Amino acid sequence: MSYRVTFVCTGNICRSPMAEWIFRHHVDEAGLDVEVDSSGTDGWHEGDDADHRTVRTLTRGGYRSAHRARRFEREWFEHYDLIVALDRGHLRELRAMAPDDEARGRIRLLREFDPAADGDLDVPDPYYGDDTGFEHVRELIEAAVPGLLDEVRAGLKGR
Repeated sequence: MSYRVTFVCTGNICRSPMAEWIFRHHVDEAGLDVEVDSSGTDGWHEGDDADHRTVRTLTRGGYRSAHRARRFEREWFEHYDLIVALDRGHLRELRAMAPDDEARGRIRLLREFDPAADGDLDVPDPYYGDDTGFEHVRELIEAAVPGLLDEVRAGLKGR
């Protein structure tokens, strides 16, 4: 059975789809049996494509993208091995929504996996800015990938 990872931001059009496609790329390169997807804590953009700046940033970074925004649902907790929040607000919302302590234990912040984060654990929302903010988000996500891959490898070994 595949290890299942989801990334969660607010509207699921900027940060979480970017994290999904970057991590998906690295999981494929590593040959790991991992399902990767994303969603948002709010449903404002349900059914929408990823923001055009997200797609442009992913393309410039050498990543693919195909996306339809969706809202994270409470019953999904049992489906995922790891639920990765992009900032502390998402973390709080997901923990409040979680049905039990076991589910809450599977929720982590993305930047927890970046040893250089030094306590700065939020990935800022680039939505109201320009391409520079999206590039910064891509860099933060990429910095967390090695640690996140280590976490997933450990989870796969524990099966």
